[in-house]
Amino acid sequence: MKPVAIFQHDKTQRPGYLLKFLEDRGIPTCIFAPMEGDAVPHRAESFSGLIFLGSNGSVNDPLAWIDRERQLMREAVLRDVPVLGHCFGGQLLATALGGRVSRNATPCIGWAKLQVTPDSRRWFDGAAEVTAFNWHYETFSIPPGAQRTLFGTHCLNKGFAMGKHLAFQCHLEVTEDIVREWCTAGAAELHDHPGVAVQQESQMLFGLRQRVAALHKVAHSVYVHWMAGIPQPQVARYHGGW
Repeated sequence: MKPVAIFQHDKTQRPGYLLKFLEDRGIPTCIFAPMEGDAVPHRAESFSGLIFLGSNGSVNDPLAWIDRERQLMREAVLRDVPVLGHCFGGQLLATALGGRVSRNATPCIGWAKLQVTPDSRRWFDGAAEVTAFNWHYETFSIPPGAQRTLFGTHCLNKGFAMGKHLAFQCHLEVTEDIVREWCTAGAAELHDHPGVAVQQESQMLFGLRQRVAALHKVAHSVYVHWMAGIPQPQVARYHGGW
């Protein structure tokens, strides 16, 4: 089968649990790092699906690789190739579909309870509320024709779906190691941007193992539903000889 392309925009913003989920199911992947010089592919049909991860930058930055990724997303939607975006990736999908990205009223950093819209609960194993990890300063509008899937107290639009394409203004893919790395790398941010939706390192790391385990249960449900839109690997059958 064709691989799933993963676009990673920062060394610490890795695919984490999402990569393990795909590998455990025999889904081939290839990782592109445009900020390190990797060329953005031109054809969405070369892949079974496209995944776009977070970034320290903004989708509104005038960078050529951002425009190329956005164009690849548009082609993927046109060609019915499933797209999944987390944080920066979700914002980029929003703009590719005609939405806007702007500064949120407050930074959102740490664990937060999010509400699941009634029509979207099938993505989340029927849950009406989930707790996700967040680290963002901007927010997206819901693009024309898309449906909100998640909303929060300090950021209204936390997720949307358009058919088989999903965007999240939060992280479901983080692992314990990734959360710890972000806390270390973002220590200055936590000091410089206090707010009602900004947790300190001790708050983010409290009960981390249990929190990440619960997050991965949510991620598992979401990723299973998203993966239903991509061709599954063929299992070879033994017929008495090769």
